[in-house]
Amino acid sequence: MATQSPFSLLEDILQKRSFNFQPPVWVVDEVQRRVVLLLNHILMQEKEATRRLARQKGLTVLFQWREFTLQLVATPAGLLDRASPSTSPDLTFTMTEASPMALAQGVMRGDKPAIQIVGDVQLASEVNWLIENVRWDVEEDLSRIVGDAPAHTMGQVARRMVAALREFLARRPGQPSSHGLST
Repeated sequence: MATQSPFSLLEDILQKRSFNFQPPVWVVDEVQRRVVLLLNHILMQEKEATRRLARQKGLTVLFQWREFTLQLVATPAGLLDRASPSTSPDLTFTMTEASPMALAQGVMRGDKPAIQIVGDVQLASEVNWLIENVRWDVEEDLSRIVGDAPAHTMGQVARRMVAALREFLARRPGQPSSHGLST
């Protein structure tokens, strides 16, 4: 007897019902502020990233997925700030995958989401460089709080959990299997 995966059941519920989750405006505002702080923290650890972003000062990038948007502007310091909602974006990134489950599965497999890009080519090139080259060293930041050894242990546990989740998702019925493939 075949059983249905709880993930496919959840996805069916979300897609069949017109489930339009709209968080309160203040929640969206606070989340966006925290995202900008995190992005700037990561950018400040990479001098080349801030140098490249400083060259794009005043230009705005709009990120969209379904009804969620975030519009950022490059500052003269090579960091990011939220752009005014009335500002016309110089570059727009729209994630075309509407299903949250399919998007999460793709990310867990290591796939990049499908994105429609419209606008300034040079700015798009710089954003692509940032995405490809700038990484957050979570373990390093964590070591400042708990010390090197515990941070390393937590990093190993997190990597194992992600690997186990990827393996679990790869074994789901209807998903391409990575078994039997040589790399």
